[in-house]
Amino acid sequence: MFRVKAVADLLDVSRSTVYRAIEAGELDVVKFGTGRGAFRIPGKALNVWLKSCAERGYADFVEGSQSPEAADDEPAEVA
Repeated sequence: MFRVKAVADLLDVSRSTVYRAIEAGELDVVKFGTGRGAFRIPGKALNVWLKSCAERGYADFVEGSQSPEAADDEPAEVA
């Protein structure tokens, strides 16, 4: 089980990116407690999300016409 901050640090992305994936239903979490509670991300859920991200990257950069270098230079989307 991983905390949101640990996942963000591990992947070198912002916590907002991780929370957006959770809100979009792309990344499964376990919630403990009531109210705000505490979120934990199971390792298996993280692997599923990473595989999905890899498949999108393959479709965009290998099969598609996007440039990885150009995408890396673009500012991150803000939700």
